[in-house]
Amino acid sequence: MTDTICQRILLKLSGEALMSEAGGSIDADILKRLALEIIELCGMGIQVGLVIGGGNILRGAQKAAEGLDRVTGDQMGMLATVINALAMQDALEHLGQQVRVMSALKINQVCEDYIRRRAVRHLEKGRVVIFAAGTGNPFFTTDSAASLRAIEINAELMIKATKVKGVYSADPEKVKDAIFYPHLTYDEALDQRLNVMDTTALVLCRDNNVPMRVMNIFEPGAIKRLMLGEEIGSLIERGT
Repeated sequence: MTDTICQRILLKLSGEALMSEAGGSIDADILKRLALEIIELCGMGIQVGLVIGGGNILRGAQKAAEGLDRVTGDQMGMLATVINALAMQDALEHLGQQVRVMSALKINQVCEDYIRRRAVRHLEKGRVVIFAAGTGNPFFTTDSAASLRAIEINAELMIKATKVKGVYSADPEKVKDAIFYPHLTYDEALDQRLNVMDTTALVLCRDNNVPMRVMNIFEPGAIKRLMLGEEIGSLIERGT
């Protein structure tokens, strides 16, 4: 077992992270690469909880804007996250990693119901736990679900995986002189509306003192180096 900065983490992936460049909703090669990185963390003795969004398949808020009932749209979005969770479960299991998918919605012919104490026990046994179906409630994003689960399982760190280096003052892909923030407080992220996560997610982490690291998931080996103590991405903490 390797000395690491923490023993239990919550990793938040967007659904879009699973998409192929050609536009397919779930890319098998991307799934395998992410699965290998997660397994490497488990091999270091780190307990890994995982929340995956559903935006590669369907976004409830977007469908509501198109005229669909918002509650129905959000329920459809929750089911999209279950699809992604099952895909990641399959990728991990094919590589020999034990996994449990736990859903906030009752779909127990497909996966387990979410029960906090059982989830913690799975983590203690070295199983990756994938938390699906958001919070089980409409009007809450998977970012909020990730913050909530991180708090419930007593994660020492939440990692928000993105396609850029970390937190910037503006979208670095659109604004060339956007300022990179290696460290900031939750209040600064909220006050400056930096769009790190939705407000509910940030407030949950702030009020429950869960630090968050925002980093590029597409940089090979970055999470491992982070766990070994390298400063990677942007750290968001509660201010003093």
